[in-house]
Amino acid sequence: MKDPICGMEVNENSAFKSSYKGKTYHFCSAACKHAFDKNPDKHSKG
Repeated sequence: MKDPICGMEVNENSAFKSSYKGKTYHFCSAACKHAFDKNPDKHSKG
């Protein structure tokens, strides 16, 4: 799966994840997770 912020491939066991509108998003780093959490509508596809 891909990090919705940077597009990097990430493992579903990544420590960095957020749930939004019933979907779980995985991130490569805390920075990408923080960017998503600031504006999830911009970065989510759902």
